[in-house]
Amino acid sequence: FGLAFCPGRWRLHCGVLSQSYCFITMSTDSVEAEIAADIYCASCGIAGVDDIKLKICDACDLVHYCSDECKQDHSPKHEQLCKERAAELREELLFRQPESSHVGDCPICCLPLSISGKRVALMSCCSKWICDGCDHANGVRQRRENLQATCPFCRHRVPTTHKELEANAMKRIAANDPVAMAQLGFTRENEGDYDSAFGLWTKAAELGDAIAHWSLSIAYAKGEGVEADQAKKIYHLEEAAIAGHPQSRHNLGYYEMRSERYDRGVKHWIIAANLGYDEAMQMLKECY
Repeated sequence: FGLAFCPGRWRLHCGVLSQSYCFITMSTDSVEAEIAADIYCASCGIAGVDDIKLKICDACDLVHYCSDECKQDHSPKHEQLCKERAAELREELLFRQPESSHVGDCPICCLPLSISGKRVALMSCCSKWICDGCDHANGVRQRRENLQATCPFCRHRVPTTHKELEANAMKRIAANDPVAMAQLGFTRENEGDYDSAFGLWTKAAELGDAIAHWSLSIAYAKGEGVEADQAKKIYHLEEAAIAGHPQSRHNLGYYEMRSERYDRGVKHWIIAANLGYDEAMQMLKECY
């Protein structure tokens, strides 16, 4: 017979020696209080219990403080460790494989959208990327039933003039839609208004848009609408790559290779290849 080492009593039943299990229950409040007691201010040592709420260091996630004064007092002792841990967290985030590309899945059929920008359509009314298959199926249904052309996602009437298109874009921008901001930025760039394009991309990037980060990296590289800055170019490439933009990831691979950090370059290309970026796959073949 087999024995399992668990807390409880041993007993003999039908010739088999077995053990009963004991379960100790604790209230949620007790558990939370016990966890909170292990958290204390790194400066004054006060524990985070009862009505004392501690805030974690935003940069490193290692220590807690009870007040801004304690955080400032402890800063000289914590600064070096904080920078090292923040750099480690940044590296972990940078080289983590995204679950999907920056465009994600079609919101209708839930299939991955093409990262090439082909076979997809952007709806100006709701700023949703729709695959060509769903867009085509919607058009077929509307023509067959003699219906008005509407968005396959939100059912808003499809704009028929450039003026209506821009009106939709401005509504989305007023609602702080980063996709609409980034797209209008491209329009302003094509018109030669680099300052307006840069402003739109900056705001969209602050809202987490990967395409806006990618566009800002190009702006900083070329010095269009802003003074050229290599460090900021790399920063925005990294932010776009973290958000699943495969071309940004691919370009980071080139940058690391030129800097002779080959292991980092290969990591970037592997992530880009996993996202379906063919050029990264070709570079990996050459590496091997």
